[in-house]
Amino acid sequence: MQAIVCESFGGPETLAWRDLPDPPAPAEGELQVAITARGAQYVDVLMIAGTYQFRPEPPFIPGGEAAGTITAIGPNVTGFAIGDQVMSSHSPGAFCTLANAKAARCARVPAGLSMDEAAVFRGAHHTAYHALLQKARLQPGEWVLIHGAAGGIGIAAIQIAKLYGARVIATASTDEKRAACLEEGADHAIDYRGGFRDRVKEITGGKGADIVYDPIGAGVFDESMRCLNWGARLLILGFLGGPPALAKTNHLLIKGAEAIGVRIGGLSEFQPAIAAANLQILLGLAAEGKLKPRISHRFPLEHAAEAIQAIIERKIIGKAVLTS
Repeated sequence: MQAIVCESFGGPETLAWRDLPDPPAPAEGELQVAITARGAQYVDVLMIAGTYQFRPEPPFIPGGEAAGTITAIGPNVTGFAIGDQVMSSHSPGAFCTLANAKAARCARVPAGLSMDEAAVFRGAHHTAYHALLQKARLQPGEWVLIHGAAGGIGIAAIQIAKLYGARVIATASTDEKRAACLEEGADHAIDYRGGFRDRVKEITGGKGADIVYDPIGAGVFDESMRCLNWGARLLILGFLGGPPALAKTNHLLIKGAEAIGVRIGGLSEFQPAIAAANLQILLGLAAEGKLKPRISHRFPLEHAAEAIQAIIERKIIGKAVLTS
């Protein structure tokens, strides 16, 4: 098989295109998948740099999400057949042409998605669904302020919020990204640089946001605390903007608000039945054409370093896919 290998911690320059032995026959509970599409995301940037919370030692094959065709089935696996097209999760190991994956972490590709779309669907949309519907308890008509809205989990959040009746304010840094947010259904798309509190207050009639969806942290989190409606829920999804912010508990007290951490891996680990039920709902919505990833960039697998660099430079709108 062919694979991209991270040979040492660092940047895109540490990635090498290698011919490797095929993986062994799938073990009990596993599928072997001929991969044709893989998602490249910011988690991969962190894992390659050695700064992610899960730190595989080099050399390793990066990549956490993929889609392909089943070529072999391990013992005690039911519900799949050789030739099925599936989306698969890896931890890591997706930046290759052939890989084994746990059957429990695979799902058939719904009719509404291409293989490229299937490769990048589950992580982003499951994160947004769990965050907005289960953690924030979104209600129709509420105002949702989505930061990093042109990113993979941001676009997914716009789609989920609008599907369930919310009004969306998206923040993004460029005209192109804000236009993409509006195309995906956001009611307003604003530039967060230079401050956004006054604009959010104006849009919401002085009340502020009911839900804040924040994968940025740092100063964005701090200013978000200043434009919360009474009873607001502030979702913490990551820290793309720098170090973790420190929540001012007096603001939470005065607003009767909640700051809520969201980690989709934790849901899958500690509440697998809920995670599985969520996935079935999301696959059904995708099959109906109601949810679809936005892919701005496609790269051949051997050009994975270019994809990682594009992510670092924040050129991606929605998702980037590695094809073969």
